[in-house]
Amino acid sequence: MLDPLLITELALLGLCTGFLAGLLGIGGGMVLVPFLTYFLGQQQVAPGLAVKMAIATSMATIVFTSISSVRAHHQRGAVRWDIARRLAPGIVLGSMAASLGVFALLKGSVLAFVFAMFVSFSAWQMLRNKKPAPSRQLPGTAGQLAAGGTIGFLSGLVGAGGGFVSVPFMVWCNVPIHNAVATSAALGFPIALANAAGYVLSGQSVTGLPPASLGYVWLPALGVIALCSVFTAPWGARAAHQLPVARLKQVFATLLMALAAYMFWKGFTAG
Repeated sequence: MLDPLLITELALLGLCTGFLAGLLGIGGGMVLVPFLTYFLGQQQVAPGLAVKMAIATSMATIVFTSISSVRAHHQRGAVRWDIARRLAPGIVLGSMAASLGVFALLKGSVLAFVFAMFVSFSAWQMLRNKKPAPSRQLPGTAGQLAAGGTIGFLSGLVGAGGGFVSVPFMVWCNVPIHNAVATSAALGFPIALANAAGYVLSGQSVTGLPPASLGYVWLPALGVIALCSVFTAPWGARAAHQLPVARLKQVFATLLMALAAYMFWKGFTAG
C-alpha cells in the first residue's frame, strides 16, 4: 500500500501536469518523468530502472490527459485535424519501434541524457524566437509521415507526448502557436497508446520492478496521476487561448530548460 504522503504528492503532480498538458500541449510527460524518477528512487528502485519506469508510467498517463486536453481545445476550434491525420500513422510506427525495441536495449542513464538533450534543443528553439520563412509550409503527406515517425520515436524514448518536437516543428512551418499546441494535444493520444502498449510488453521479463507494476508501468502512480490530471487539463487549455504568443513560448521554454537540467544530472547518477 502506498504511503499517504506519496499519494498526496502524486495527486498534486497529477493536478499540475494536467494543467500543463492543456496549456502547452506537452501531455505532461516533460514534467512527470523527472518527478517519477525521484519517487521511484524513494521506493528503492535501481536508478537506471527508475528512469525507464518513469518514462513508461509518464507515457501511460498521457492516454488520459490527452483526451481531456484535446476536448477542451477542440471546443475552441483550435485543433488542426488535417495535420493530426497525416502525422498519426507515422507516429504509431515510430512509437512502436521505440517502445518495443530500442527502449528495452538502452540503459536508463542513456535515456536520461537523450531526454535532456532533446528537451534542451526544443527549449532553445523556442527561446530563439526566430521567425520562420513566410513561404515555408508543412511538407506533403510523405514528409508528414516521416515527421510523425520521428516524433513518435523520440517520444517513445523519453516518455513525453511529443509536444517538445511537434510544437516547434509546426511553428517552424508557420502553424500559429495556439493551433500547434492544440494539435500536439490531439497527437498525444496515439503516441501514448502505442508507446504504453510497447512498454507493457517489453517489460514483462524485467526483474527488480516494484509491486503493482505492469511491465515498465507503475500502476499506483498511473491511477492517482491520471485521475487528478483529467480535471485540470481543460483549465490549462483555456489559459492557452488567453495568454499572448510570446509569453506562451517563454513558459514552454523555461519549463523545458529546468527539467532538462535535472535529467542531465540523473543521467550522471543512473546506471
